[in-house]
Amino acid sequence: MSHVTRAARLLAAPIAAASLFAATSAWAETLKFAHFVPPAHTITRSVVEPFSTGVKDATGGKLDVRVYPGGELGPGPVEQYARAVTGVADIVWGLAGYNSQQFPLSMIVELPGVVEAAGHGYSAMWRAYDKYLTNEFPATVPLALWTSEPNVLIMRTKEIRKPADMAGLKIRVSGAFPAKVIQSLGATPVQMPANEMYNALQTGLIDGIMTGASAILDFKLNEVAEVYIEGASLGNILFFVVMNKAKYDGLPADLKAAVDANSREKLSKSGEEGWLATTAVSMGRLKADPAKKVITLSAEEIAAFNAITIPLRDSVVAELDKQGLPASAVLAAMTGK
Repeated sequence: MSHVTRAARLLAAPIAAASLFAATSAWAETLKFAHFVPPAHTITRSVVEPFSTGVKDATGGKLDVRVYPGGELGPGPVEQYARAVTGVADIVWGLAGYNSQQFPLSMIVELPGVVEAAGHGYSAMWRAYDKYLTNEFPATVPLALWTSEPNVLIMRTKEIRKPADMAGLKIRVSGAFPAKVIQSLGATPVQMPANEMYNALQTGLIDGIMTGASAILDFKLNEVAEVYIEGASLGNILFFVVMNKAKYDGLPADLKAAVDANSREKLSKSGEEGWLATTAVSMGRLKADPAKKVITLSAEEIAAFNAITIPLRDSVVAELDKQGLPASAVLAAMTGK
C-alpha cells in the first residue's frame, strides 16, 4: 500500500465518522415547552407528559421535550403566545382570554351555553378550526385546543343565589367574554392572570372569582375563599398549546409525523379530561370540608341566571357578525347545529 493510499484512508476515517455524527445529530431534536404554572399543575399530567412521552416513544428518543415551568423562559402569562411566535419557546401553553383581541372567533366557545350544546369544548374548537379560526393563530401551529369545566363563582365570603346578589361586586375574570358575562349580572369584572387571583382575593381587592373549579386546587384558592357557587351557565375558558410554525415546518418528516400523531384532538381531549378530573377532586374536597360552603343552585335559581347569560351569548355573536366576522357560522360549527 502506498503512502498516498494509506494517508488517504487515515484521513477518510475521521471524515466519515464526523459525517456520521453530523447525520445522527441532525435527526435529534429537543423542543422547549414553556408555561407559567408550577409542575404540580394539571397541565403537567394531562398535556405536557402525554405529549412528551408520545413523541419520544414514536421517534425512538430522537424527539425530546424539555419543559420550562413557572415562567422559566420569561414571567407573565399574558406573553405566552408571543414567546412561541418569537421562538423564545418552541411550544407554549396559554389562555386565549389573556389576548382577547386576537381570538374573537375562537373565544365564542367561552360563551354560556356553547360547550353544553357542543358536548365537549375540544371537539367544538376542532370542528371550527380549519375553516374559520386559522387566522387567529398566526406564526404558530396549534397542538391542542380545549376548554375548562364550566365556570363557577369562588367567593371570599359572599353567598350568591340570584343575579341580584352580584350587584356591585368585583369579580375576577380571565378575558373579555367572561367580563361580558359578569357585567350582564350586574357586577364589575376585574381582568387579571390566574397567578394573581390568590393575593387579590386574600387582600379584598376582589370579592370573588369566576373560573373553572379546577383552579381551586391548582392555585390554592381554597385557602382564601369560603363560598363556592355551581350550576349557572357562566361559560368556560379556552386553552391553547401552540408551536412555533417555523420550528414545526423545519422538522424532518418523521419527527413532524410524531408531533401530528400526538396533538390536535388527541392531545386536546387529554387536556379537557384532565381539567374535569381535577374539578371532581376539587369539588369533592370542598363539599366534604365543614369550613366551606358549596352552593349548588336549584333549577329555579339556575333559570334566573340563564335567562340573562344565554341571551348574552346570542347578542355577542350578533355583534361580531355586524363587524364582518363569521361568528354565527363559527357558533354553528362549534355546536354542530
